[in-house]
Amino acid sequence: MANEDNNRICPVERADGFDSGIRRWLYPPQKIVGSYLEEGMTVLDIGCGPGFFSIDMAQMIGQSGRVIACDLQEGMLQKLKGKIQGTKFEERITLHKCEVNKVGVSESVDFVLLFYVAHEIPDKEALFNEIGTILKPKGQVLMVEPPVHVSKKVFEDAIRVACDTGFIVVNRPKVLLSKAVVLSKG
Repeated sequence: MANEDNNRICPVERADGFDSGIRRWLYPPQKIVGSYLEEGMTVLDIGCGPGFFSIDMAQMIGQSGRVIACDLQEGMLQKLKGKIQGTKFEERITLHKCEVNKVGVSESVDFVLLFYVAHEIPDKEALFNEIGTILKPKGQVLMVEPPVHVSKKVFEDAIRVACDTGFIVVNRPKVLLSKAVVLSKG
């Protein structure tokens, strides 16, 4: 979401690595997000990349659900579009190009996934304020950050910012080699 600091954003050229069998084995979407999703939900996948989680979430929420796959980079959205074109997921997944420092989604959502992306967003206060305006009551946000280039302090600072904007910590699930938290509106 912040292209003025491009070194923070994973380049489209590395997108194929996001869909590797090894990554699917290390981070199985069903195990990571399955317990938060129900049939018919509207889900927002911020920083969706080429759709590693988006497609699996579309399966989990069923025909009556909807995934809004959001990314700053048009190239990532085009990779996802190529994967879902002509499939049942084409109707369940809406591609959305966010703006710099603004997600730009006004639809109410039940669940927000921030997988390995919050560290790329410089204005976390604006991010959590915006999420707070669209998250339905009882909705949840799962934020997962990588182990190496996101320190415990940086992760805890992001949680503090979220809490300062009205979120509460619900849970700290275990995600392999990652830091994770589930937030809801307080």
